[in-house]
Amino acid sequence: MITFKKIRYKNILSTGNAFTEIDFLRNKTTLIIGENGAGKSTVLDALSFALYGKPFRKINKPQLLNSVNQKGLIVEIELAVGKKEYMIRRGIKPNIFEIHQNGNLINQTASIRDYQDFLEKNILKMNHKSFSQVVVLGSSTFVPFMQLTAAQRREVIEDLLDLQIFSTMNNLLKEKIQTSKNDIRETQYQIDLLEEKIEIENNHLKSVVADVQNTIDQKKEKLHVCEEAIAIQTGTLEHLTSEIGSLERGIRDKNKTEIQQEEIRNVAQKLRDKVKKINKDIQFFEHYDNCPTCKQDISQHFKDEVLIEKRESLEKTENGINGLKEKSAELQERLDEIVEVTLQISELNEKVNECNQQIRINNQFITELNNEISTLTDKMNDVKHDSSSVDKLKGEKNQYQKRKVDLNEEQSLFRVGSEMLKDSGIKSRIIKQYVPLMNKFINHYLQHLGFFVQFELDENFNEKIKSRFRDEFSYESFSEGEKMRIDLSLLFTWRTIAKLRNSVSTNLLIMDEVFDSSLDNNGTEEFLKILEGLTADTNTFIISHKSDMMIDKFRSIIRFEKHQNFSRIAA
Repeated sequence: MITFKKIRYKNILSTGNAFTEIDFLRNKTTLIIGENGAGKSTVLDALSFALYGKPFRKINKPQLLNSVNQKGLIVEIELAVGKKEYMIRRGIKPNIFEIHQNGNLINQTASIRDYQDFLEKNILKMNHKSFSQVVVLGSSTFVPFMQLTAAQRREVIEDLLDLQIFSTMNNLLKEKIQTSKNDIRETQYQIDLLEEKIEIENNHLKSVVADVQNTIDQKKEKLHVCEEAIAIQTGTLEHLTSEIGSLERGIRDKNKTEIQQEEIRNVAQKLRDKVKKINKDIQFFEHYDNCPTCKQDISQHFKDEVLIEKRESLEKTENGINGLKEKSAELQERLDEIVEVTLQISELNEKVNECNQQIRINNQFITELNNEISTLTDKMNDVKHDSSSVDKLKGEKNQYQKRKVDLNEEQSLFRVGSEMLKDSGIKSRIIKQYVPLMNKFINHYLQHLGFFVQFELDENFNEKIKSRFRDEFSYESFSEGEKMRIDLSLLFTWRTIAKLRNSVSTNLLIMDEVFDSSLDNNGTEEFLKILEGLTADTNTFIISHKSDMMIDKFRSIIRFEKHQNFSRIAA
């Protein structure tokens, strides 16, 4: 059972920055009164906002924020579920959503939607529709049970009878069935795929030997081509070597010729130096008559004799130089011939290197080909005697076939469970058991409200209403006052059923002007008598304008008033 204890709120609608606090446990019956716009119904919106994050009445969520302060909307509600104490705090500007259990904040790592689902499914155990059918009834926005669609009616009843677990189980089972279908389809696909692989592998094994043999033959052909190429290159190499030998023999005088050329250069240089000296001496005797060193006169006869001797020596030396030039030219011509032959030898050596390189490459290629032929021969022999790959594929296929059998059995169980969890299954059986009890309580409360008809809901929650004369009516056939009596009877019935089931049982009941316009004096008296019967474990709050006729019927009165344009509880 949910025990609502206290609510505090500020800056919501016309409420100002000071907290308004209402103690739900103060009295069993409380009348909330005040002028229009004083803030009586704000407690409904505050309660709905704290629990579900949205107002109870048909207003936009941003409109909840006080239009004057424009910030600081805070709603805090304290409640107990069994021995666990909870405080829920929610706000706007700043946005706040906290759930405290026994003073500790519950982990907020989940998204706001998941956090809200945790609150509704694990703590409150009722959604907003059930909340507005069992806990709060507001005349302005309340959609009576009889005006809900068939699906919405079922949703409310499933909440009351705690049958959501079957819907959740059914949804989970649907997912499992779909997953199982996908697994079966995937398993069959794998089986078909493995059968194709086995066939392909068998064909492959049959053809691989021929392919390998063909490859070996091709490599042997390449081997033969390489061996022929080596034979040709070897012959070419022998020819080149012979030609190089002949050329080298033809230039054996290279060193001797180079030495002779060098000796001629040295002798020629000495002769040129001698020519310079002789020319210097001739110039001396032609221009000087005395010795510059000893200052003695040089006779003309001596000068003539020396000049004749020097000129003869100069002529012999120059003739010797010319002879050396001719000899040097001959040697140079021979050296040029030797250089030309040397270049031919270099070219032939390059060809020899190319031949040797080609022979090495071909020998390396022959080695590789022999290794590959050996490997392919081993592989071919292995393939001829190896069927492990096919055996492995067959083993995998057997495993998938076994898995398919297991999945089909599982699928059959899932389908049986799905039939049980459908609306026509277990839930229908449970609802069928409770429908007579619901009708009993509905008619009980209708009689207390002075409305004497026979009201029945079938298992699909369609109504059948008969008068005392057994005429059949529908809900829409009645006046607003009669409809209100039916709505109240359903409300009290749902609360009674909830207490019997202990599903969404709660101590709180709030009604907002539910009978101000629709119930006459007699209906109001009967309604108040029903409230008296609820006081044992229910704290009832009635929001009404009929304070004059009901103020003495309640144990507690809360009066709201406007003070400086803000709503507050009057002192």
